[in-house]
Amino acid sequence: MLTVAEIMTREPYTLGPDDTLEKAREMMAQHLIRHIPVIDDENNLVGLITQRDVLAAEDSTVLHPIDNDNSSDRYVAVSSVMTAPVQTTGESASLRSTAMYLQKHKLGCLPVLSEGKLAGIITDSDFVQVAINLMEQLELSEPDETLFE
Repeated sequence: MLTVAEIMTREPYTLGPDDTLEKAREMMAQHLIRHIPVIDDENNLVGLITQRDVLAAEDSTVLHPIDNDNSSDRYVAVSSVMTAPVQTTGESASLRSTAMYLQKHKLGCLPVLSEGKLAGIITDSDFVQVAINLMEQLELSEPDETLFE
């Protein structure tokens, strides 16, 4: 059985609850990610901020533009817009059950906990990569039909 530990991202980028929405946006853009676990000083998961949370905050009354320049997000704490509590999984969970859970609940990721601490994150992109690898393996194992024409 394949497990979450085999494909998850270990040591994901994280933020603290007092970090700003601006910092979350910058981190997402710089590292091309859409999900950032929010942890406390002891590496306990306290929330999750997603690209969707950032976009929703921009369109909400959480932000009050200062001089119409969208700079107010530098004063908004991640904790005010993050998702909490967060659904999680463990390192030993099966990939199949985790994929089914993500699909059923329409989630883009699940933070991975080990002994109650953040150990990694598994995202829908990780499963797309697995699917690509499986398709490549299938293509390599299939006989080339053009040889028999």
